[in-house]
Amino acid sequence: MNEQIINNTIPKSPVSLTPEDFVSSEMVRWCPGCGNHSILKSMEKVFPVIGYKKENYVLVSGIGCSSRFPYYVNTYGFHGIHGRAMAIASGVKISNPSLSTWIITGDGDSMAIGGNHFIHLIRRNIDVNLLMFNNQIYGLTKGQYSPTSRLGAITKTSPYGTIEHPFTPGELVLGAQGTFFARGIDVLPKLLTDIMFEAARHDGTSVVEVLQNCVIFNDGAFDYITNREYRDDRTILLEHGKPMLFGKNKDKGLRWNVNSLEIITLGENGMGINDVLVHDAHNPDPGLHLSLAKMNWPDFPVALGVIRAAKFPTYDDLMEEQIQKIKEQSKIKCMDDLLNSGDTWEVE
Repeated sequence: MNEQIINNTIPKSPVSLTPEDFVSSEMVRWCPGCGNHSILKSMEKVFPVIGYKKENYVLVSGIGCSSRFPYYVNTYGFHGIHGRAMAIASGVKISNPSLSTWIITGDGDSMAIGGNHFIHLIRRNIDVNLLMFNNQIYGLTKGQYSPTSRLGAITKTSPYGTIEHPFTPGELVLGAQGTFFARGIDVLPKLLTDIMFEAARHDGTSVVEVLQNCVIFNDGAFDYITNREYRDDRTILLEHGKPMLFGKNKDKGLRWNVNSLEIITLGENGMGINDVLVHDAHNPDPGLHLSLAKMNWPDFPVALGVIRAAKFPTYDDLMEEQIQKIKEQSKIKCMDDLLNSGDTWEVE
């Protein structure tokens, strides 16, 4: 987090802030051991580093365990209704560009009842930041399967195993023309803090998927990639401008072979570091980003970090440009012009 946040529309804090400045007096009512606690701490750490005035942060949420978040951060917040956080946050940001607007949502809240708002927020590229807590379950309503639950998952509403194919959030984001997608895990809080900083730096809609463990209704859903014994071999941390290497000894890498990704081992079959792809998060073409977002164990390592951060015009900027152009071309410059425009009559 060495580079400075550049956003001239949001006021910077004249004094240095600390994580304690963002700690709420409200009692945190998540289950002990819930991954949400780690996400909360990461946000408390990153907000002072981002450096905006405290009163210029606003959190908007929908419904679910994740959506209690605005109560637990000492900023402005809005607790909305199920699936509508994206619509509310869009209005907040467009009407007041000087607010750093963060959407807090879950996999059910955003991609089930809120699915339509989710894809159109991304398509419009409004300058907001969306954190999606993906625990592959409905936690607040006690364990029903969600749009990201694995095929065959046994839940309260699928006692014989779900027969629905799950969404891959990154695939959905890029399919909706997303300009920023990143993935973190609740057990790697430093990585999550770094990702949030990059999301804040991005001009446009940033979507951060956080793989988050629900200790009550879906405990251990991500053990296959979070266990310390094999985490390094089953995940890959992507960094812009660096080779895509992974493994405990950093001896495995990704390369493009004809029309798909493949894993290579350095030193085998003549493969060396020059055969490994270098990550380009800024590439406007989302093709490779999509392949990276879809990777999953056991065929590939799960990609973590910033997968895509491409620069495209934002809804906010285009709207301001349009308003300014119309103002310049309009014959109406004041209220008198408006009142005397069109069909007018003199009453004697």
